[in-house]
Amino acid sequence: MTNTFTMKTWDEAVVDGPPDGPRFAHAHCTFEYQGLIEGTSVCDYLLYYPGEGPAPGFERITGTVDGRKGSFVIRHEVGYSEHGVRGTFTVVPGSATGELAGLAGAGTIAGASETMNYTFDYKL
Repeated sequence: MTNTFTMKTWDEAVVDGPPDGPRFAHAHCTFEYQGLIEGTSVCDYLLYYPGEGPAPGFERITGTVDGRKGSFVIRHEVGYSEHGVRGTFTVVPGSATGELAGLAGAGTIAGASETMNYTFDYKL
């Protein structure tokens, strides 16, 4: 099974810093998941330019994991460069709802386009 997610929206705004120097930005985005996770999400990142990360972020995913319905929050540590995006994520303890209550796990993301691959190892 191929696990992918696709960026649907990306709304970025500079928080602080000069246009020609290091600056911080906030990005609010949405994703659509396919594979082990099926659903949609809302995500917020705090970015630093220039740099390759890591960029911390929180994402709330609503949908299913291996057919079980609910929602959960993950915490990202993402690095980015001209070669693409790589990162890790962990499920925030106590954040899962519905049939996913008690969910724990971690995964990785990697890719260089709007659609990227993910892994997810979890326990319920």
